[in-house]
Amino acid sequence: MDSQTMSSFVMMGLIFAIMYFLLIRPQQKKMKEHKAMVEALRRGDQVVTQGGLIGKVVKVKENNEIDVEIAEGVKVRVVQSTIVQVMSKTEPAEG
Repeated sequence: MDSQTMSSFVMMGLIFAIMYFLLIRPQQKKMKEHKAMVEALRRGDQVVTQGGLIGKVVKVKENNEIDVEIAEGVKVRVVQSTIVQVMSKTEPAEG
């Protein structure tokens, strides 16, 4: 290998390293935080969905679904991963 080929490989490696630290790693961290937030959802939490609906978690179901009350007596079934923000958390029951 000549020096030009070697420097080309080094440049490609540097570009990949920069892309990893600027794009891939922060996105993985964000996904990990979102997953932890969704898994910590419980009854009484006030949440915002991707569609912009604000409501209160009424029931956390199996198969990644939750029931959210968006108005008095109006409940919708929502996929947990579509929750983008928890506005207020309820304290866990002691006992």
